[in-house]
Amino acid sequence: MWPQDIEDAARAIVTDFGTKNLLIATAESCTAGLIAGAITEIAGSSTVFDRGFVTYSNEAKREMIGVANATLKAHGAVSRETALEMAEGAIGNSGANISVAVTGIAGPGGGSDEKPVGLVHLAAARTGRKPLHREMRYGDIGRSAVRLATVRTALEMLAEISAD
Repeated sequence: MWPQDIEDAARAIVTDFGTKNLLIATAESCTAGLIAGAITEIAGSSTVFDRGFVTYSNEAKREMIGVANATLKAHGAVSRETALEMAEGAIGNSGANISVAVTGIAGPGGGSDEKPVGLVHLAAARTGRKPLHREMRYGDIGRSAVRLATVRTALEMLAEISAD
C-alpha cells in the first residue's frame, strides 16, 4: 500500500515509540489522515497510536484541536503558527504525549505568490519539550507527490522529536 521507505519509517516509529512508551496523535489538513494511515498500517501500532484529527477546514481546526481564530485570521491556515497550534492542540485533546501536525497546499490549485502550491508547514510536539517546525516547499509536483512527501517529512519529525 505504501512506498517501502514510508513503510520502513512507520515501522521504526512503532518499534521505537513502543520501547519508549510514547503515544502519538496526528493533526492533518492537506494529508487528510495519510500520516495516521501510514502508522496504523504497521501491526502493533495500537500500542503507540492514540488518535488522528483530520482538520481540513478552519472550523475543524478550531473545534477539534483548539486553533485560535486569531491565529487563523492573522497568519492563515497554512502557516508556522497554525501548524504549531495544531500540534499542541492534538496533544491537549488526546491522551498522546507526542504529535505531528501538517497544513499546506497540495494543489493543483489554491496557491498564491506568497503561499504557492507545494508549501507545507509541519510541526511536531512532545510534552515537556520545545516543538519542532519545518516549512517545506515541495513545489508544484502534483497533489499525490506533495502529500507523500509530507508523510515522509512528518515521520522524520516524529523520529526526531522522540530522540532522547
